[in-house]
Amino acid sequence: GTYRQSSASTTESYHSDPDNRLISRGPRFRLQGEFIRDTALALSGLLNDTMGGAGVKPYQPSGLWAEVGLGGNPRFNQDHGDKLYRRSIYTYWKRSAPPPSMQIFDAPTREKCIVQRARTNTPLQALVTLNDTQFIEASRHMAERLVRGGGNTSQERLRYGFRLATSRNPTAQEIAVLKRIFDSASKKYKANPEAAKQLLAVGEAKRDESIPADELAAWTIIASSILNLDETLTR
Repeated sequence: GTYRQSSASTTESYHSDPDNRLISRGPRFRLQGEFIRDTALALSGLLNDTMGGAGVKPYQPSGLWAEVGLGGNPRFNQDHGDKLYRRSIYTYWKRSAPPPSMQIFDAPTREKCIVQRARTNTPLQALVTLNDTQFIEASRHMAERLVRGGGNTSQERLRYGFRLATSRNPTAQEIAVLKRIFDSASKKYKANPEAAKQLLAVGEAKRDESIPADELAAWTIIASSILNLDETLTR
């Protein structure tokens, strides 16, 4: 089917079907907010794919429901443990105060039926995938995955992480860019151990103490960079 085709196409296809009316190539579009969160959790190894059950309340900004609650009630009480990493479809949804990280990626408020979601592209979306607790924590765990199972050299680990997220091997230029980012982050966190500890303290899941803090922090930056690639966030 067309949905399985690549968005890459031939010159002849573009000339004969520039608007893709004949569905000669697959569409290219940014993933929905739920898929973006679930992808980050899956790549990190944190995703809890248990099926069914009650809704859960993962990380959200403090005081989230304060403005819409009657007299301050009900209050948002965050869940803990495995509930933090349930698939996004199970996130508890308060229609008057939907999960911000989902709304920023154009998830409807569920106050009315939506036939088709809008797809916008705003700086706020990058701030979520770069700075949200869930994504920083996922980056840290993905970093541990790269260190433990990606190989013995930085080149092998970079290649492994890139392939995990994009399903293809990186080019020499892409590896070189990631290596520069890694070297810069390594230098920064070796010189500032406190900054490394602060980065690794984000999120409730325990970190792998066997990996030196400055090394894990540098790989966390790499994992975050890979999770923020346009190719990772786009179908």
